Amino acid sequence: MLHVCSLSKLPETVAATGARSLVTLINAEMKVPTPEGIQPGRHLSLAFNDIIEPVDGLVPASERQVEALLDFIAAWDRQAPLVIHCWAGISRSTAGAYVAACALNPQADEHRLAMLLRDRSPSATPNARIVSIADKLLARDGRMIDAIRGIGRGANAFEGTPFVMPID
Repeated sequence: MLHVCSLSKLPETVAATGARSLVTLINAEMKVPTPEGIQPGRHLSLAFNDIIEPVDGLVPASERQVEALLDFIAAWDRQAPLVIHCWAGISRSTAGAYVAACALNPQADEHRLAMLLRDRSPSATPNARIVSIADKLLARDGRMIDAIRGIGRGANAFEGTPFVMPID
């Protein structure tokens, strides 16, 4: 299973799920220690700001980082849960979960997966830059971008509620 949460819910999510793999998508100045139960080699930490377009002083997600995310997802053996988190559990992590679901299910309908994301997380507002880069890398011809646009902005929230993103 694929679990999504905020930084504040990370320790309890890892403990409750028995996760053995972790993806951290967070600003460079935030150092997130690897939680107990996760081997350091199974913790991918990618540092970038939650922005869509370049902004002076901030770092957007890069193609190299999204490639690293896709490689990590491909190497996940699915024997134990994977957790993806960001600061609030609303934008970067939900984009990561959507990208993972698309990557693990190459024949799946992008719109169905986006609707499933919305159903599981009413506050999900996936980072459009991450989705756009993944759409290109996965050769989805704009369908991932259109699907995320189709679900629109999520409900306003300070922090997302942890959720499970089905991947099968």
